[in-house]
Amino acid sequence: MAGLFITFEGGEGSGKSTQVSRLAQALRKLGRSVATTREPGGTTGADMIREMVLGGDAEAFGNDVEAALFAAARADHVDSVIAPALAGGTDVICDRFHDSTRVYQGRGDNAHYLAALEDAAMGDCRPEMTFILDLPAEEGLRRAAARRETATADRFEAEALSLHEERRLAFLAIAAREPERCHVVDARRPADVVADDILARVSERLGLKEV
Repeated sequence: MAGLFITFEGGEGSGKSTQVSRLAQALRKLGRSVATTREPGGTTGADMIREMVLGGDAEAFGNDVEAALFAAARADHVDSVIAPALAGGTDVICDRFHDSTRVYQGRGDNAHYLAALEDAAMGDCRPEMTFILDLPAEEGLRRAAARRETATADRFEAEALSLHEERRLAFLAIAAREPERCHVVDARRPADVVADDILARVSERLGLKEV
């Protein structure tokens, strides 16, 4: 049987990396084979693109070029990591995926362009469950700043609060359009509570008995 493809989405500081790790550990305890990964990244080439984008080197080229770079990284990621793992029966949990491109590189007038990039990069390899960790943008940025301590904010973390709140609403709009795939999770709660909520939903989907 093929593995289950799960993605986590949300704004900066919403706890995606923490919840990816928590879910992977919990599913392994339930006897599942699990691989975790992230975007942009997951392969050597994709990690190079990650550094370029997060460092701001691609910003001058505009949203459409950035989206194309993400699509190139995603195609390599899918072909080299995600699709083989799923075909071998391993669940894959990814920190960000195509919804982040829709939100961060979407402009309102390039939806068809982004959809074409998705088809080219992903084919039939699409998430079956997506958890959108919802958190007010101001709180997310505060958490992100506390996490990085004295490190410099990356290109996206450094953007205006109003833009982060727009992105939050954009993620919620995706969830409203695709309720069969997307699960909105209140990320204001303690991490343990959020993790239990997510595990319950995944266990129900897989028909697993939690221990």
